[in-house]
Amino acid sequence: MADHTPLLFKPVKFRSVEARNRIVVSPMCQYSADNGLGNDWHIQNLGARAAGGAGIVFTEATHVSAAGRITPHCLGLWNDEQETFMTRLAAVIARSGAVPAIQIAHAGRKASTTAPWIQGSGFLTPDEPEGWLPVAPSAVAFSPERPAPHELSVGDIQGIIADFAATAARARRAGFKIAELHGAHGYLIHEFLSPISNLRTDQYGGDLTGRTRMLNETIKAVRAVWGDDLPLFVRLSCTDWMEGGLTGDDAVQICKMLAERGDVDLIDASTGGIAPAQKIPSIHPGYQVPFAERIRNEAGIPTGAVGMIREADHAAEIIANRRADLVFLARAMIADPHWPLRAAQRLGVKLDWPPQYLRGEGAF
Repeated sequence: MADHTPLLFKPVKFRSVEARNRIVVSPMCQYSADNGLGNDWHIQNLGARAAGGAGIVFTEATHVSAAGRITPHCLGLWNDEQETFMTRLAAVIARSGAVPAIQIAHAGRKASTTAPWIQGSGFLTPDEPEGWLPVAPSAVAFSPERPAPHELSVGDIQGIIADFAATAARARRAGFKIAELHGAHGYLIHEFLSPISNLRTDQYGGDLTGRTRMLNETIKAVRAVWGDDLPLFVRLSCTDWMEGGLTGDDAVQICKMLAERGDVDLIDASTGGIAPAQKIPSIHPGYQVPFAERIRNEAGIPTGAVGMIREADHAAEIIANRRADLVFLARAMIADPHWPLRAAQRLGVKLDWPPQYLRGEGAF
């Protein structure tokens, strides 16, 4: 008998890890931690989405140091207390059958900002009680009103790479099964990749080979502690949407390098974020999918598609037509933690509901 289950709802495997479907809860900052330490908000937020049927559930951006946080209230994993909490969070996600995944990040020059719902300038200066001086590849501020960041020395860079590896080691001990390096949205790794923010003339700057050095060394250091059995993803901004910035051609070239090395299992293909002057021609459902499709086809590496994907049929089409290997959902998952269960009903797929939820199966 033919199996008519949409590919979206078929299992997918990366290295030793198998997800029950190709729907991913994308990393979504909550700005609700205390000195990097999560709490019950993070437990109920991601626990609900794991119970809602997603195959992979990512933590929000989890930072490698206090100075690497976006805001004073962002999640971190650099000490034992945080590791204990993250162990609990990974177990909560796994209990509902989803793969627990963690995004590892450093905010670079976009650090020391306020949560988006706080009125004010949007950033904290070093002389404010909760503020600090951000760091970056070059002493170029994200925007004219912000202070210029501290330009990292080669020794500073090596220290941050070691921080990424230390956080990855803690994440593995905590029970996470997929790690993703955040190399997008104008944060530190992206700042090294982009000629908009990287004006260095040493081995970490200049041409694309130099600008990718920090990413490549971070991947190598993380893979050494993460192990060969677990998958490693990289989120990339595949264009800066700015003249003189990263282009789609650059992204393909970077991904070809990563594919040849074999350390990275998937590119989470996003765009933008390097500077306020970016100009995105049109924001609409699926506007970033062509980047995932191009990288998958031209660089020969699996990809994840992002960008206002909201409808079940759209998600299913992306996967069915091999435009990407996973779909990452953010806003749709905020609006409906049970989006995968609803999508399954829409596409005629019978999912195994949590037994505690069976009485609600016919209510959609």
